[in-house]
Amino acid sequence: MTRSPVVGTRPTTAPRDWQARLRRFGYTARPGTDLRERLVPRFPKPSVWDWLGPVLVAVLAGAIRFRHLGRPRAVVFDETYYAKDAWSLLRLGYEGNWPDRKIADPQILAHPQVVSLSDTGAFVAHPPTGKWVIALGEWMFGLTPFGWRFMTAALGTLSVLMLCRIGRRLFRSTLLGCLAGALLAVDGLHVVMSRTALLDLVVMFFVLAAFGCLLVDRDHARGRLAAALPVGEDGCSRPDEHTAEHTGTGPRPWRLAAGVFLGLAASTKWNGLYVLVFFVLLTVLWDVGSRRVAGAGDPYRAVLRKDLGPSVLSLVPVALTTYLATWTGWFLSDDGYGRHWADGRGGTWSWIPAPLRSLWHYEYLVYDFNVGLHTPHKYQSSPWSWLVQGRPVLFDYQSPKPGQEGCTTSVDCSRTVLALGTPLLWWAACGALLYLLFRWALRRDWRAGAVLCAVGAGYLPWFLYQDRTVFSFYAVVFVPYLCLAVAMTVGAILGPPGADRRRRALGAVTAGALVLLIVWNFIYFFPLYTGETIPYADWHSRMWLDTWI
Repeated sequence: MTRSPVVGTRPTTAPRDWQARLRRFGYTARPGTDLRERLVPRFPKPSVWDWLGPVLVAVLAGAIRFRHLGRPRAVVFDETYYAKDAWSLLRLGYEGNWPDRKIADPQILAHPQVVSLSDTGAFVAHPPTGKWVIALGEWMFGLTPFGWRFMTAALGTLSVLMLCRIGRRLFRSTLLGCLAGALLAVDGLHVVMSRTALLDLVVMFFVLAAFGCLLVDRDHARGRLAAALPVGEDGCSRPDEHTAEHTGTGPRPWRLAAGVFLGLAASTKWNGLYVLVFFVLLTVLWDVGSRRVAGAGDPYRAVLRKDLGPSVLSLVPVALTTYLATWTGWFLSDDGYGRHWADGRGGTWSWIPAPLRSLWHYEYLVYDFNVGLHTPHKYQSSPWSWLVQGRPVLFDYQSPKPGQEGCTTSVDCSRTVLALGTPLLWWAACGALLYLLFRWALRRDWRAGAVLCAVGAGYLPWFLYQDRTVFSFYAVVFVPYLCLAVAMTVGAILGPPGADRRRRALGAVTAGALVLLIVWNFIYFFPLYTGETIPYADWHSRMWLDTWI
């Protein structure tokens, strides 16, 4: 005799319509399908190219970024702030005062070098981590253009290696992973920022590292959940409501590491805080998705019970603690700007230690300065124009005369460093983002959602500050995810492995032509990225848009 279900009780196994439930979210289960494949798709068969391919791409990227790294021998754009602040941190532990930049820059580049640094604390607009990174290169190679650019070039090269591996994990394809890394290697904006001692590439590196850690954490957590699911008579895992709602995912060290990297990003520039918010939401949605696929009747409640605490505690408090730790040099000093502001002050918050209140006051002044920065600049631009590279930033421009500084023609030459992304790559990325929107909204493709979230984290917050003076090179933070978007689109153009031969051949030709055009475009603009001396006519022919001049 079959017992009737009791009204108001919850079944211990997933309902019979679990396949219909999964179909609502873009998954169609076939007979004999193992749910473990849905939770953690298999990687390609191990091969020597899994690491050799990414390393070769990174070597190419390093050759581009380190070639003539000390050129131009000048203080380029905002290097006048960050190179000197880095040297100050190295010497004092906090940012000291320098004379007027028109005096200090020639002194630094002079022979013999003069370093007129005062130990009086200076007000600075950004936290210290990025400048500590730059300082490491200065510690190894001195206060020289090569020294203050070394670490950004190193991080730029490492980020290419990381993106190859991240792409492999995201797409389960070594080819597409290496393609994403190769596209990053030949992006002009990434090259220029890797060869300049500014903070934005440092933010990009830490954010990319956090993204990679979260991907590894996702696979490990879903793997533990899949291992707890019951196995049917056919040997395949099946959804189980009780398991999906009550199984923990164990320690999550990769999520802790992501919290550290996000704290380092925020302690380089504050836009890292927006990335933290986006990534917390992303991880929560990933956890909801895994619980739903495993058979949870109420995946949100399951996440609230089993995952939300570890998600938030592994990211927000860890990031905050990391942020405070990066101010150690300032805390240990007596002369850092505003270091003793709170000493002897009473009031409602007097129970908080004075150094923390002093830091809070300092940060308030920094916030007020940053949101109120409305000084017009020739190369400022609206975020609306960034994806199409509407207004690149000219970091350096010289006009050597014939016979001077490598100018071998009979007419004037140009030597420039232009923070311009490889145009065809960025324009292709615009179309790729539209494709990813389709994949995410209509096909429930989590990979597309992850890439779009990372792009949004680095891009969308700048629309809140359109009245502020902003520059297009801030976009370097989300360049890696544009490369992932293009790589994913190329994968779709290639077609699935099981497609007919004609379809695959046509896809290979189309995808190959796109990639070769992007590489050619990078080579064509290469002199503008690295300060090569070229005839003025050649420079002018590369000004494809009037807004680039």
